[in-house]
Amino acid sequence: MDEKWRQRFLTWGILVAVFGTRLVLPAVIVGFAAWISPIAAAKLAWENPEAYGALLATATPMILSFGGAFLLMVSLKYFFDVGKSVHWLSIIETRLARWGRIEAIELGIALAAILVLSYIAYAPQGPILAAGCVGILLFILMQGIASSFHMEHGDVATEVARSSAALFVYLNILDAAFSLDGVVGAFALTTAIPIIFVGLGIGAYFVRSITVYLVRRHTLDALRYLEHGAHWAILGLALSMLLGLVIHIPEAVIGLIGLVFVTLAYISSIRARRREALA
Repeated sequence: MDEKWRQRFLTWGILVAVFGTRLVLPAVIVGFAAWISPIAAAKLAWENPEAYGALLATATPMILSFGGAFLLMVSLKYFFDVGKSVHWLSIIETRLARWGRIEAIELGIALAAILVLSYIAYAPQGPILAAGCVGILLFILMQGIASSFHMEHGDVATEVARSSAALFVYLNILDAAFSLDGVVGAFALTTAIPIIFVGLGIGAYFVRSITVYLVRRHTLDALRYLEHGAHWAILGLALSMLLGLVIHIPEAVIGLIGLVFVTLAYISSIRARRREALA
């Protein structure tokens, strides 16, 4: 992103993250699950947060299916990229990159996973299939929008601005997929909507601030495997959400998946940089 869109990511993005992802979108999901209007769901959240939290919990299978399918596409698209030349877990990643020559392999895997899980999940099959397909279609749509902003011949500044706009939308949707399960979990701690609103808002601002900080410091250039570790963490989270349709996975395990992958990728990056310095 250029500097202007980075600032918008911290300002406008916060409004989207807090009001959109953490207030409006859950109300839409609750409305869909309970067959009431999103406005009625939002009104219920303020007047009877306990009932709203219970309805949101009933929508958990749809949230897991949507988020799991979307994040699965994000991770598989990265690992099946035939143009990716830098590999962290070389034994696995080089083979995945070769499999990427198969047309739309990540789409086939994601659809197959949603189809199989819809038959064995503890929730109704229809909503799980619908939510998973929406997650997959949303990822395809975002990829198409991002690709349409690429210009082979034209003004470089215009291309950067358009690509930044596409990234802005993409990152906010990615944030939504990551954050929906956190919204459900917040009601396990408290049903006070203002506390949930403030807490999730602070978390959203912190994540965005540290993201922009790492970009400005060119962290991904210095730590070559950090991006790999992040996508392995995304894959782990996606599988955890999808398997959550069948079995209960402790939140501590889900959190440790991301922590372990990112930490190991960081250590590997530091070691690789030291080896290059010695050479």
